[in-house]
Amino acid sequence: MSVSIDVAWKSLNKHEEELCGDKVEIVKTEDSDIVILADGMGSGVKANILATLTSKILATMLYEGARIESCVETIAKTLPICQVRKVAYATFSILQIFHNKEAYLVEYDNPGCVFVRNGKIVDYPYETREIEGKKIHEYRFQVQKNDCFVLMSDGVIYAGAGEILDLQGWTWENMAEYTVKCTKKTLSASRLAAMLSQACDELYIQKPGDDTTVAVARVIERRVVNLFTGPPKNKEDDEKVMHDFMHMEGKKVVSGGTSANIAARVLRKDIVTRVDHNDPDVPPMAVIEGLDLVTEGVLTMGKALKLLKRYENDEFDADFFDELDANNGASKLAKLIIEECTELNLFVGTAMNEAHQNSELTFDLSVRMNLVEQLKNVAEKMGRNVRVKYY
Repeated sequence: MSVSIDVAWKSLNKHEEELCGDKVEIVKTEDSDIVILADGMGSGVKANILATLTSKILATMLYEGARIESCVETIAKTLPICQVRKVAYATFSILQIFHNKEAYLVEYDNPGCVFVRNGKIVDYPYETREIEGKKIHEYRFQVQKNDCFVLMSDGVIYAGAGEILDLQGWTWENMAEYTVKCTKKTLSASRLAAMLSQACDELYIQKPGDDTTVAVARVIERRVVNLFTGPPKNKEDDEKVMHDFMHMEGKKVVSGGTSANIAARVLRKDIVTRVDHNDPDVPPMAVIEGLDLVTEGVLTMGKALKLLKRYENDEFDADFFDELDANNGASKLAKLIIEECTELNLFVGTAMNEAHQNSELTFDLSVRMNLVEQLKNVAEKMGRNVRVKYY
């Protein structure tokens, strides 16, 4: 079984700072997924620059297959020197999970990764190495499906210090114990990240004393979502697009009335409009046997895109997930991409929709193509592998 990761992260800026001094990067190689969390010294602009430089250097070099020694050496020589402490300072954690279930974790001065398996904390051995005067912890191990990892910046374990808790703050052990409790409620990386971040925010009384980031990675099998929208330019290609679409592994979603009619005709199935619809802002869904989700087109995709952009912009909390769980086409489409997708295949027809041409509606081919391009971009920023095929 080839594995992938469901990954999400959430950051809290230090109180009254506009920029976060922590940075998360996701890198996908041919045989692995890599999560990088960098924490720049201090806060604000300087910390943001340090963290961004560190994460980008690590991401680029690891993608090219560089060894960790070369990465650390490059960071040490590249980052500016702090005039007070006389060090080029940014801490980092790197988690690399290979599709064959091998895993590699390296940590430099960040709090240790929390590793949860079967509802319990796993304590795994590490080796200490010194590279360019920096002590690095290295771990090598095998992963299993549903293993959960939480990388964090030190703002997490200082949460509550001097406020709700004593001067020690929220210890690593407290954090790990709370993570285990959260995994018993949900295994979604995005929901776990929101829960852990919210706990930190509450401990800080909504005034974080430091930049605070949690990055959650969960081991899952590949999850493919296929979306067909828009009629093909040539009507004789209707059967071709449906053949390609239906022969792909994974979930099947059709978005658009004309597209749904094509699917029903080619599949020789009935379209049944759902009557359990109660959202006046989103058109109703339909049911076609053999498909996982059938929605209206432009309006529904547009509203799903807004949810995806909020998620990608780190604008998600408990209320966001209430919206994501709503019984409408936009929420269901966004939820599929956020929580049940590692690969997204888009099957896009390029014909002008006659129904729109013959009405006063201003929707046209360019609107649909623009939505598809935005969907592709935001899904890629979320770490999904996206492929688009036009007809």
